[in-house]
Amino acid sequence: MAEPTGKAEGAFRTIGELSRETGLPQHILRFWETRFTQLRPLQRAGNRRYYRPEDAALVRRIDTLLNREGYTIRGVQQLLAAEGKRGAERPASVPAPAEVATPLAMTPSATTAMLRVIRDHLAEALTEDAA
Repeated sequence: MAEPTGKAEGAFRTIGELSRETGLPQHILRFWETRFTQLRPLQRAGNRRYYRPEDAALVRRIDTLLNREGYTIRGVQQLLAAEGKRGAERPASVPAPAEVATPLAMTPSATTAMLRVIRDHLAEALTEDAA
């Protein structure tokens, strides 16, 4: 999916370059800017957009959540907002997505443990929302 652009990893990307790298149309990237306040590329004269490496990573994450994991736009907005409130750090008890095995590869006890962690985090979130 990603084409090499010949740019350094930390270089800014234009909307066209990011579109080619991610396989997402440019109009989708512009639409996401209106829906996700965290996605704010630099804009220069003529509204030319320059995406920082953090913006490109966020675009890839939004794409994964929406198009591969089945989240709705509202669901991704809520997820990103909740993460913003908690800060950039992930709680130690919640594994990063890359660390989570597929359910079929997990033992029943590992699946149960993972579900308990999820349940506890959901209960905590509900308590915070109620307060």
